[in-house]
Amino acid sequence: MTAPATATAALGPALDALLAALPAEAVTTDPDVLAAHSTDHAPFCPSGTPAALVRARTTDEVAATLRIAHEHRVPVVPQAARTGLSGGANAVDGCILLSVERMTRILDIDVVDQVARVEAGVVNADLSRAVAEHGLFYPPDPSSWESSTLGGNAATNAGGLCCVKYGVTGDFVRGLTVVLADGSVLHTGRSTAKGVAGYDLTHLFVGSEGTLGVITEVTVGLRPAAERPLTAVAFFPTTSAACAVVPAYMSSGPRPSLLEFMDRPSIDAVSAYRDLGFPDDAGAVLIAQSDRGEAAPADLRRFADIAETHGGTTVIAEDAAEAELLLAGRRLVGIATERLGAYLADDVCVPRGRLAEMIEGVAELSERHGLLVTCVAHAGDGNVHPNVIFDRDNADEVRRAHETFGAIMDLGLRLGGTITGEHGVGLLKRDWLAKELGPTGVRVHQGIKAALDPRGILNPGKVLAG
Repeated sequence: MTAPATATAALGPALDALLAALPAEAVTTDPDVLAAHSTDHAPFCPSGTPAALVRARTTDEVAATLRIAHEHRVPVVPQAARTGLSGGANAVDGCILLSVERMTRILDIDVVDQVARVEAGVVNADLSRAVAEHGLFYPPDPSSWESSTLGGNAATNAGGLCCVKYGVTGDFVRGLTVVLADGSVLHTGRSTAKGVAGYDLTHLFVGSEGTLGVITEVTVGLRPAAERPLTAVAFFPTTSAACAVVPAYMSSGPRPSLLEFMDRPSIDAVSAYRDLGFPDDAGAVLIAQSDRGEAAPADLRRFADIAETHGGTTVIAEDAAEAELLLAGRRLVGIATERLGAYLADDVCVPRGRLAEMIEGVAELSERHGLLVTCVAHAGDGNVHPNVIFDRDNADEVRRAHETFGAIMDLGLRLGGTITGEHGVGLLKRDWLAKELGPTGVRVHQGIKAALDPRGILNPGKVLAG
């Protein structure tokens, strides 16, 4: 079977060159396979019809693919596990989908210098488990950590629950192997703890979403294994009460390893999916963790004291099993939300001091537009995840959902925030990126793109409009 005739014909000589340069099993034009790989997890982002899929196993195969695409001016959409939520891995018409998901080798774990070098298709959780065997810890933990890859994490600068203390993926990336648009291979960064020679090319590519080059290897810093965390949950009568605790606790001393928020609609969604015993009168929930060993009980006691001064009722887990139970509600939000209907997933990040205004503003937008909006947050980061729920078969609801989604991003910008804390821009948010960057920022972005990808073949249409 082959891809639709129009797409295959458009690829033309480039397809012949790919088949000659790469192993036979690396290239497919099977329409069912192409369709299955044409989108990521972002609903309502447009996708085109790809002409071929290359599943590379080596940097050399990625380089050969890009040399051919560059020569024939064929668009290339880099992919890995496609767990993204912004349409960044979606196909464009006539493109080559270039997947690094089969590049799964952990190349080195250096216990002395506490770094690991991995291929781009290594799954986050697999690296975490591998380094744990050496008494080490890789902190970035996106919700998709059991399926998302290190290359994709670096390309989107992914975050996670532990970012409040440890930071996002980019804070741990020390070096990259990147294949540029013309097929040349660039090695950036270093494995040493310090290094300031030249421009910081490594972090130019982190978060670039495949528009500047294709990441094939990642060198990341590691930490000594953390202590087993202690967990507490606090229930509040109102959203504002819970939000007031966040800046108070974050400014009170040692940083928690996790501080998560759920609003009432999120609680309701999870409770409808699985009864976890949430109080019927809870207006919001905060979940806190500390992994500071002997100091952890005091950290959580401080959290409880601050929560109680704001009307919260706190439960501190006595063991690991109870801690997992307390966290279960937060982990189930994604599954529970999917059961409510179609949704648009936002991830605005605001200063912690503006968190209450952001979440209360989301509730006002929900009421104004007549749509359910659930809201969870990595509260310690000010990273809010509103999910706009709607009926995909109701044209008016679809329109209102997109209006609500955009209004949420506009609100975040007015509060001094950013349109995305960890999901990336992709297709979903590119029209708002210009608002955040301003004219000079857009011009600099466009200049960098033109310098590294002069023929515009890498992930065209993503991140920047036009």
